[in-house]
This record gives sequence, structure tokens and C-alpha cells, in this order.
Amino acid sequence: MADNANKRQGALALLLAALATLGPFSIDTFLPAMSDIGHALDASPVQMQQALSVYLFCYGLMMLWHGAISDAVGRRPVVLVTTLLFALASVGCMLSPNLGVLLVFRALQGLCGGAGLVVGRAIIRDRFTGHDAQRMMSQVTMLFSLAPAVAPVIGGWLFGAFGWRSIFLFMALVGVVLFVVSWRSLPETHGPAQRSSLHLGRLAANYLEVAKKHDFQLLALAVSFNFAGFFVYIPAAPVFLMQHLGLGHNDFLWLFGPAVGGIMLGAFISGRLAGRYSAREQVNLGYAVMFVAAAANLLQALLLTPTVPWAVLPLGLYTIGMSLAAPSITIVLMDQFPHLRGTVSSVQGFVQTMMSTLLAGVIAPLVWGSVLHLASWMLFSLLLGFVLRMRYRRRMDRRFLASELQQ
Repeated sequence: MADNANKRQGALALLLAALATLGPFSIDTFLPAMSDIGHALDASPVQMQQALSVYLFCYGLMMLWHGAISDAVGRRPVVLVTTLLFALASVGCMLSPNLGVLLVFRALQGLCGGAGLVVGRAIIRDRFTGHDAQRMMSQVTMLFSLAPAVAPVIGGWLFGAFGWRSIFLFMALVGVVLFVVSWRSLPETHGPAQRSSLHLGRLAANYLEVAKKHDFQLLALAVSFNFAGFFVYIPAAPVFLMQHLGLGHNDFLWLFGPAVGGIMLGAFISGRLAGRYSAREQVNLGYAVMFVAAAANLLQALLLTPTVPWAVLPLGLYTIGMSLAAPSITIVLMDQFPHLRGTVSSVQGFVQTMMSTLLAGVIAPLVWGSVLHLASWMLFSLLLGFVLRMRYRRRMDRRFLASELQQ
């Protein structure tokens, strides 16, 4: 019985991780071909950056709705509709004759791509509690983190063998496969008795309830800034790898390999530490690792000529710390509103994705001209995340002290 339960849990973790990969696959798979797509569609590099920015903006905007809709109609319908629409949007991208059409279908991809991540978090919290929830979250993170490493490698291979349009055909096939598997295997974890209203007034009240809570604001922004310290390297990947490190379009694994390996290792450690160390201790350890990594990254940028592996190893170390801290913080966020887990997941995803959109469209082009500027941004972003998290901790400590004094 225990073996069957473990197998079912492992299968669910694999499916939720696969659903969450639609977002990073849509970002990372086409990065090696961005230059060629620009030539084919008569678009400049700056214009092609819109294909990433538009996607991220719509991805983040729709994240506000995925969780709330799943709170109202159930988890399965949201997953099924969005995976099917994602596949259709990918076909549209493949057939695009110009940049304008490509941007329209990239926007549709963005509107659908974040559902698996948002709804998956809610499913985990629906089904699991306490340390089991943290372990499941860590398992999904570990599996999901393979996508950023595999996606650019697949994209580079498809681009080299069949041209850039084959990349979007591949995305369409991924969407179809996930639709079929979800139709057959994904359980409904949010029954009619637990569902909330889709009335706009009720939705607005739910969003306001979550967004106005200062504890939520501090932790959601802390996670976003932690992530932003690494994410800036994703839109900057073509410049960082090809110009600064002198690599080719098939060498994106030099960036994504260490980074994703770090995410997987951090998630594995987080799962192993669940139940042995408190969430606070794990988050403290995660920040310590991130600060060591950010300092090492800054030093190598100052003292060494940009080259592999030294320019990418600190990124792997940083993602270990990031992945150590994130599961515990995410669970704390969702437990602040047990009756609105889908909405909480949506708002958290929206905050983080809007940060990513700002990075892709504004900050990354400002800092990708120098490895020192990139490393400086990592440290600056981490400091902001750390300060926000410490403000949250001080608030918790004051409340604990006040409750002790009242007793």
C-alpha cells in the first residue's frame, strides 16, 4: 500500500512539474534562434526582445486569474483548457509571417503558459499538509527545474537541424501531450463544496484581501528579488554566452546546466531537511548560500577574464540557495490564506513574473553589456530580497513577544 501511494505521489509530482514547464519552455527553447527569427521576420534585436517581453507580461497578467478561476471551477478544467490553447498558440507562432503575428500568438502562449505552475501549487496544498507539502513542493521544483536546462539544448538542436519554426512545433506537441495526460490522470482536488464565486466583486475582494496584507507583500517581494538576481541572466543569455564567453548557439547548457543543477540540488536538500529543521532555519541557510554565491560572482567578474566554467559556477551556487529558501517561503505564503490558496498562488506568480518582465524588457538590456554589471545586479537584487525578508521576521518576532507577554 505504501509503495502504491509513493508511486501515485511520484506520478503526480512528475505531471505537475511537466505542467509547470510550459512557462520556461516558452522562454528558453527559442532563445538560441532569436537572431535568426529576427532576420527571417525582418525584426531588429530590440524588436525581437518584444517576443520575450510580451510573453512575460501576458504570462504574469493571466497568473492573477488562473488560481482564482481554479478556486471557482476546479483545478482540472483550468489545466485542460490552457494546455490545449497553448498548443494552438504554438502552431500560430510556427506559421507567423511577420513579427506582429508572432507577438499576438506569443501573447496567447503567455496567457496560457502559467496555469500549470499556479494551479499545481494549489493542488499540492489541497492534497498535502506540513512536511509532506514541503517535500512535494521540493519534488516538483526539482523535476520542474530540468526545463530551463533542457529547453535551450532542444531549441538549439531543433534550430540547427530543422530551422526556427520547428521549435514552435515542438512546443505545440508538448502542449498536446500534457493535455492528453492531464485528461487521463490529473485528479480534481478542489471539490464543489470548497469552491468560491467567480463574481467580479468577490474576486476583487479576494485579491484585495491577499494583496493588502503586509506580511504577504514582504515575502512575495522577497522571493521575487531573490529570483531576479538569477533571472537577469536568462534574457541576457545570448549576449552573456555568445559575446562575453565566446560560445555558440549550441552552448546554452553552459549557463542553464549549472543553474538548473543548483535548483535541483537545492530542492533535493530542502526535501531532505523537511521535518529536521524549521522553515526559518532552511531559509536562513538559503540566504547564506546565495550571499556566498553573489560575492563569488562579483569577485570573478572583477578579477578574472570572462570564461567557462568560472563565470557560470557562482550561478549554480546561487540557485542552490534560491531553491533552498523558496519552498518554505511559498508554503508560508499560502498558509496565510488557507481558503484562497489558488488566489495566493496567482498573486505570488503575478508579482514574480512582473518582476521578470521588467528585467527582460528594461533592466537586462542595461546590464548585459558587462559581466560586472550583471554580477552587481545579482548582489543588489539579493540584498533587497534579504532586507524584505528580515522585515517580515522582525514583525513575526514582535508578535511572538507580544503574545508571550500577554500570557
